[in-house]
Amino acid sequence: MDKDSAYNFCTHWLAAWTGNDPDKLMKFYAMDAYYLDPANPKGLNGSSEIFPYFRKLLARNPDWKWDSEEIFSTLSGFVLKWRAVIPTSSGTIQIKGLDIVEIREELITRNEVYFDRLPLQNPNK
Repeated sequence: MDKDSAYNFCTHWLAAWTGNDPDKLMKFYAMDAYYLDPANPKGLNGSSEIFPYFRKLLARNPDWKWDSEEIFSTLSGFVLKWRAVIPTSSGTIQIKGLDIVEIREELITRNEVYFDRLPLQNPNK
């Protein structure tokens, strides 16, 4: 995927992570997608496992915002360095992380998310 295509994809995809609309977010994922993040280190396979997780995750975080910081194109997708701003009951947390994304026919087939969960577990520190 070229860098301009990756940037365009990320603009729309990251926006779908805000607003508690898991149906909108799932439109970016293939039915057989694989998703991994620190809360799911063994990964989730297919929309039947990913959708319920996204539904809970977005419901808990309807107002978080995601922005791309840097995108690296790969043959099958891109690597994204991102920044998230997450409102919590004790204030706002900023987290940086990295996604590895593979795409087939304009849908995500693999999404690996890496970041330090400590700020989420201890928002006062």
